[in-house]
Amino acid sequence: MVISDLIEVLEEYLDPKEVKAVYKAYLFGADAHHGQHRRSGEAFISHPLSVALILADMRLDSPSISAAILHDVIEDTPTLREQLAESFGEDVALLVDGVSKIDQIEFESKEHAEAENFRKMLLAMAKDIRVILIKLADRIHNMRTLDSLRSDQRKRIAQQTFDIYAPIANRLGMYTWTQELEDLSFQFLYPKRYSAIRKEISKRGAIASGLLTVHV
Repeated sequence: MVISDLIEVLEEYLDPKEVKAVYKAYLFGADAHHGQHRRSGEAFISHPLSVALILADMRLDSPSISAAILHDVIEDTPTLREQLAESFGEDVALLVDGVSKIDQIEFESKEHAEAENFRKMLLAMAKDIRVILIKLADRIHNMRTLDSLRSDQRKRIAQQTFDIYAPIANRLGMYTWTQELEDLSFQFLYPKRYSAIRKEISKRGAIASGLLTVHV
């Protein structure tokens, strides 16, 4: 994932000044995360760029895209909230700070009641719905790239995703996101069952295709 991929999408719906503001956030984020890498070995900046692209595909505003690019700088670099406010405005700083506060909460779901309470707390914490959207996009990309983690870490994150983030996406009417989060969670929680289901779906698809060919 490179910045040009994101810029190409942004230019479809943002004006040039807004695109320039997002690019400024990218330069800041790339510098802040310089030398950092993900478990996969990729440069860390590829992750926030991917999160930003998920949101850009939804046509979110430029402060949301900038905040997505910067969403890990408070937590993972020496960057202060005040620096973000000074460089990008209070709107972006509030969004990044909101995502950082969610990330600071450690939670390992044990039962449905606890998961429901945590979902309510997250929604109450986020005074701006864009904070939740950024966090959901962050979780989607993390789930897409979960293979680089240990098995126990994958299962813990997948369970949390299934219990917390998929239901939040569903509650917000983000049904495509809900389905992807649930599918990815199931894949890591029950890999054998997931593989069997995929094979069955593929088999039925092949049969249906064959029947269609015969009738045509």
